[in-house]
This record gives sequence, C-alpha cells and structure tokens, in this order.
Amino acid sequence: MLLTQKNILYRAFGLNIVSEIELPELNIENNNAPIDIEVKLEDLSELWSSSGANSDFIIKNQFVMFKAYDIAIFSIVDGKKISVSPLEGFDEDKVRLWILGTCMGALLLQREIIPLHGSAVVIDGKAYAIVGDSGAGKSTLASAFIKNGYRLLTDDVIAVTLDKKNAPIVTPSYPQQKLWQDSIESFGLECKNYKSIHGRETKFYIPMSSSFYNASVPLAGVIELFKSENDVIEMKEIDSLNRFYTLYSNTFRNFLIRGLGLMQWHFDTCAIMVNQINFFRLQRPISGYNAQQIVDTILPTLLKGSE
Repeated sequence: MLLTQKNILYRAFGLNIVSEIELPELNIENNNAPIDIEVKLEDLSELWSSSGANSDFIIKNQFVMFKAYDIAIFSIVDGKKISVSPLEGFDEDKVRLWILGTCMGALLLQREIIPLHGSAVVIDGKAYAIVGDSGAGKSTLASAFIKNGYRLLTDDVIAVTLDKKNAPIVTPSYPQQKLWQDSIESFGLECKNYKSIHGRETKFYIPMSSSFYNASVPLAGVIELFKSENDVIEMKEIDSLNRFYTLYSNTFRNFLIRGLGLMQWHFDTCAIMVNQINFFRLQRPISGYNAQQIVDTILPTLLKGSE
C-alpha cells in the first residue's frame, strides 16, 4: 500500500498547507496565497539511525523528530515542514492521525502558537476552550453545545495566538470531530453512518461542515473538565495562580516546550492570557448524567460573561 501523492493545497489553523499526502479532513484551498507549511514524503530512516536516539523523540531548537512504531518516522522543522517516512506495515489513516495531531502540535509550538488540547466552540461571538484529561468528555460537551445551535471551532488541537493588542484569539482548524460510540448514540446518531478511527474501534470521525465556524474568534474562557465520584455538576472559577498550571498542563504535547527552548515564551504568553479571560473548573459525575445537563448548568454563566 502506497500513500496517495497529490500535492494538494489545504487550509487549517489559519495556515496554507501543501501536502503530498492526501488529507481529506482539511478544507481544500483554491487561491494563490503563499505556502506556510509543506507536508512531504521523505526517507528519514538514515537520519533516525544516525541520531543515536535513545527515546521515541528527538527535540532540538526548531526541530522535532519522532518514531511512531509500525507507522512512520516524522520530522517537524522550523514550523514550516512536516516530513513523513512510512514504515513497513503502516496504515494511511494512522499516518494522518499523527500528522494532524502530534506533528501539527509541534509545528504550532515552533511557530509560537499555543496548541491547547481540547475542543473549542463559539458562543455569542466568543470562543470557549474545553480542556481536560483524556476521557473527560471534551468532544462530547462540545457536541452538546453544537446540538444547542452553537458552532465548532476546533476539535483536539486548539490554536491560540495573541493579536496586535495582545488579546488571545482562536483560529479554526478543520470541520471534524472525534466521538466515542456512547456519545454518538446519546445524541440519537448511528455509528454505522461514520468511519471508525483505526486502533479505536469505538471512536468515530464525525464530519462537521454545517456546524463549523471558519473564522478566528476572541478567546473568552477556558473550561477544564474533570470526572468526579460526586453526583453533582459544579463549575468553579480557577484562581489566578492555578490558571498558569491549567494552561501548561493542557498544552498539547507540553513536554516539547522545554526541548524547543520555549519555556519563557510559553510563560509570558500565558501571563498575558490569565488576566484577560475566564477560567473555570467543571466537575461532572462519572456516570448518571448527560452532556445537556452540563450545558444547562454552565451556559447561563458563559452568556452572562459575554454581555
């Protein structure tokens, strides 16, 4: 099996991407705008072997290389180029998962764009980032907001930058969500209508074209979602000091920050953000609830904050 070589121009995260690998998740661009990112097929095997790597990742200034076993070797350079060297027995869908996940997260960091790990929705013209540990229900909560008529900005990687006035904004990614089977069924949808994610047979790709917001939006708040054995849904403000930890711990692949020499930049950017936006910690029960209950609980606070 060979990767499809297309050299197609796409757009995601506010960047124009020309790729030799087909990326059907992304929006195709038909303009003559300058290229920001290249995705190339290259043989990285010799470079990897000569690196003497004693871990899965090599991280240097403006350079990240890693090996996803049985899939590919990847390198990300200068925030401009992603190189992919497929390994024997690779799967094309898995290659794309790594390109749009870890590779894109590393590339955004190299471009000094904070990649938060979560989903973001637009509520009354402002973006709210939903973050938290894996399995906390980030995408499910975003879907519940969408079912209430709000729109999706991004799922999985949230690209946050500062504008000319140092106000944080979120740039849209691409019109797709990833949802677990129980979440899909809770919204009255049928899993058979969607493609499963390789290696996660009960998680599916959900196209979101009609509910996607394709413009940058000011970031108004960060909602950190976590599971609790308590039976109540409760939202509390995060105090100023803990806001730094919330941003750092929920930065996608945050172990890359130090290796890339970006600790001071990340801290300085977070310091600007913590004083401008709202931070909430949202507790939800492990079971016995639905996402609509969470929306009903927190939406009045978010709408009041957007006035």
